[in-house]
Amino acid sequence: MKPNSENFSKNSSNPDQLSHLDDKNQAQMVDVSGKAATRRQAIALGRVRMSTETLAKIQAGDAPKGEVLSTAKLAGIMAAKQTSQLIPLCHPLPLHKIDLQIVADPQLPGYEIRALVITKAETGVEMEALTAVSVAALTLYDMAKALEKSIEIQSIRLLSKTGGKSGDYQAAPETKQG
Repeated sequence: MKPNSENFSKNSSNPDQLSHLDDKNQAQMVDVSGKAATRRQAIALGRVRMSTETLAKIQAGDAPKGEVLSTAKLAGIMAAKQTSQLIPLCHPLPLHKIDLQIVADPQLPGYEIRALVITKAETGVEMEALTAVSVAALTLYDMAKALEKSIEIQSIRLLSKTGGKSGDYQAAPETKQG
């Protein structure tokens, strides 16, 4: 059989059908070729909780594996750029800005990791921002596990996104659990 567009399933125009499933309920990459490239932005957040002693050692630059925070930041940036290779069905996107911040939070105790990702494309960058935070948190754990095995990665979530057909999103403020 000669390949042509008729041999391939089409995205359904049925709004009740999930966009990543074809008419046979098989996984598919969403066709975004008909969408306009617009500015898209996403911000994600995660936390890494640890003992006050571990936090102090990282802050002092006294971790056995070396510079924890710059390594974690670089890993998060690199991961955002590789998202389409890590998450099935994600589109490869031209990323115009990746800003990853890792800030000490003595009240946690630990670190808050925040990623801002911006593109001008046909689809959003939520997965890139979430991937940046996730891999930065995993790297922070890896770099500090010799100090403490019980470090916890917590609360990775999307804080906001702008652009695209679905419009803007802003997460509800977090409530303190006691």
